Amino acid sequence: MSTRNAVIVRDLIKIYKLGDIEVQALRGLNVNVRRGEMVAIIGVSGSGKSTLLNIIGGLDKATAGSVKVFETDLTGMNVSELVNFRRETVGHVFQNMNLISTLTAAENVELPMAALGIKAEERNARVNELLGVVGMLERKDHKPGELSGGEQQRIALAAALANDPPLVLADEPTGELDTENAAIVVQYLRKVNKELGKTIIMVTHDPSIARVSDRILRINDGVVQADVSPTAESHEGHSGDYADHLRQRVSEIETTLAGLDSQFKQGVISGDEYVEQQTGFKQTADVLRDELNRLGVVH
Repeated sequence: MSTRNAVIVRDLIKIYKLGDIEVQALRGLNVNVRRGEMVAIIGVSGSGKSTLLNIIGGLDKATAGSVKVFETDLTGMNVSELVNFRRETVGHVFQNMNLISTLTAAENVELPMAALGIKAEERNARVNELLGVVGMLERKDHKPGELSGGEQQRIALAAALANDPPLVLADEPTGELDTENAAIVVQYLRKVNKELGKTIIMVTHDPSIARVSDRILRINDGVVQADVSPTAESHEGHSGDYADHLRQRVSEIETTLAGLDSQFKQGVISGDEYVEQQTGFKQTADVLRDELNRLGVVH
């Protein structure tokens, strides 16, 4: 049945040595992730979440145990083999975005393809396709410093997809974002999972973000403590405030859109400014409404 699994982790142990001290980050951990599944990993700081993600993504090596990713056994791979594995199989999305500040959004997405020698025409077409997927095509010529944190993370997601990897690993992708932008980014991750068929494993500290996934793994002290569906992962006392915030933002955006209409009619803003701002606000509102629908909230 292994062909149905994207990731198979067996008896994984990871020990870090800090001088004479040994720290065991993973203690015989076992995990299966099915192809096309979106799985969230939650747990307290130091529980082993990011260590597991790094080993699955070929950024770190286990002390013992085995990892298979799409039938490829990472055990025993050398540095060069791991580099090729990461390039062909894994797209990484990090908390700090890892965008190059001097390049535009389009150039950041194009860079991984250029490194592989893909022809310019093909690169340009794929850049436009991916920026469209994450709702950032209108911002393609902007540099990271001209974008919000949420917009930068959406560019980082597009860049992670540049070489069409079957697996996307996201390590705290919303960790530095406010509630609204976090909701938007995670919905685009879900879109990539559903529409592009990517397998996604996401580490997060936020239960409301984890609930977007198909399955939630709770890791504690280097082992899987629980493997549950999103509906079983309680976050009482949080969902109401979260939903209220989203509804308030939708209402504010609707008011802003009405104001844009008035400004355009009065000639305060140009047609290009009107279209760009209107498109951005409408996309944001649609994503927030989708999140409210997922929560089962009337809005």
